[in-house]
Amino acid sequence: MGRGVVPRRGRAGDEQVVAVSAERAKSGDGAGADVPADDAGASDPVDRPERDARPPALAVVVSLVAAAIASLTAFLAAPLGGALLVVATVAFVAGSVRRSHRFLARGAGLGVLGLAVAGYRGGGVEPLLVAGVALAVAWDAADHGLSVGEQVGREARTRRNVAVHAGATLLAGALSVGVVYGVYLAAAGSQPVAALALLLFGAVVLASALR
Repeated sequence: MGRGVVPRRGRAGDEQVVAVSAERAKSGDGAGADVPADDAGASDPVDRPERDARPPALAVVVSLVAAAIASLTAFLAAPLGGALLVVATVAFVAGSVRRSHRFLARGAGLGVLGLAVAGYRGGGVEPLLVAGVALAVAWDAADHGLSVGEQVGREARTRRNVAVHAGATLLAGALSVGVVYGVYLAAAGSQPVAALALLLFGAVVLASALR
């Protein structure tokens, strides 16, 4: 190691200190020693893109297709009930776009009301049961899509998750409706009031199974 430089007093000493500092700066000696750790990466910022919290596209498509099936079958059973399910479909679209669980819940409520009106006006039991299952799938797929988008984002690989969830919902709905329809054939016959009561009971059972 070389002997340290002892600065002299006066102007000559100041010039000596400046010269030694310049030589050390050129040679890289002690470079970055006085740079704080927090400022070390300030010159090289990394821009991370903001996560897209929208629901996955597959969940939106499944919800819309199921809602369309529910609206069509309910309209064939009773036009007024089908019209209410069309409004419910619009609510599902608005809920998916605005990422609002409240809109989805209101859409589901309108859908159940549409099924009740269709049943009260004498709609066929079979199309109403199909509409009920489709409505449940539409609401659950949209609601699940919002949850997935909030947790992992739209760009994540969620197709399998959405598909499996929608399939499980469809299976649970089909089993519940099968039980309700069997009870209807065995006990209710063609009585419209009993059919309406069984449809509402089936909706409650289906919602409980999904949740």
